[in-house]
Order: sequence, then C-alpha cells, then structure tokens
Amino acid sequence: MSSDRRGASTLWDELGCPYESALALAGSNDDGDLLRAHAELQRLGAHPAAAIVARRLRDRGARGLPRGPRPATRSNPASLTPREVEVLQLVVQGLRNAEIADRLFLSVKTVDHHVSAILRKLGVRSRGEAATAAVTRDLIA
Repeated sequence: MSSDRRGASTLWDELGCPYESALALAGSNDDGDLLRAHAELQRLGAHPAAAIVARRLRDRGARGLPRGPRPATRSNPASLTPREVEVLQLVVQGLRNAEIADRLFLSVKTVDHHVSAILRKLGVRSRGEAATAAVTRDLIA
C-alpha cells in the first residue's frame, strides 16, 4: 500500500485508526493529501507529526497554515493565551473593558474579543463566573 497513500488511508479509517490514516496521507506528494493529513494530525493533538507535515507543505510553497497553540497556551489548564490570562487577572480585579484596554494599551474591541474567548474557554456566562473560575481553578497568579 506504500504507493497508494489514499487507499492505505481509507483502510486505516475503516479500521478506526485516524492517526495511522493521517500518517498514510502524510507520505503523499499531493498537496491536498498533505493538507488533510495536517488538519487531522492537528485535530488529534499529534503536534510533532503535524509540524513535520507543515514543514513539507511550507517547503512546497503553502501559505497560511495554522501553527496550533503555543506552548504557553497548551500548558494553561483552560487553554488561555498569555494575553487572555492578563485580561482575566484584570477582570478578577473588577476592571471594565475600557479600563483593561487602557492598562494593556489595546482597543476596547480587542479586549471585548479576549473576554469573549475567556468566557467560552471557561464555559461560563458572565465576568463574575469567570472571576470565580479563575480563582477556584487556580488559573491566575
């Protein structure tokens, strides 16, 4: 099956082995196969393998490939970015978005986006719930 990467990928899928299926496509010389392999490896959290496929794609001229979360984001229990942690610390202190924007030299709209992302990642509906989650889950210093 080494010459039929798509066929091998399909067989691995039928066996319920998505990682092996993605690896089969990762050996292809077709950009579409490589893009599918990269997306699946990212979805599975197989970041080293995805990085290898991404490097192959970039060498072939591909642009705009997602790089995945940075190490600081991956290490956060709630997958918060370092900037989101900064914003959350100020939310816990009771600051409004305009005050946070002034402190961090951001636009209010950018802070709005950060707060929305924080609420989504924490699975809460309000700033108060986010502040409680931040303290109880030990998400801020």
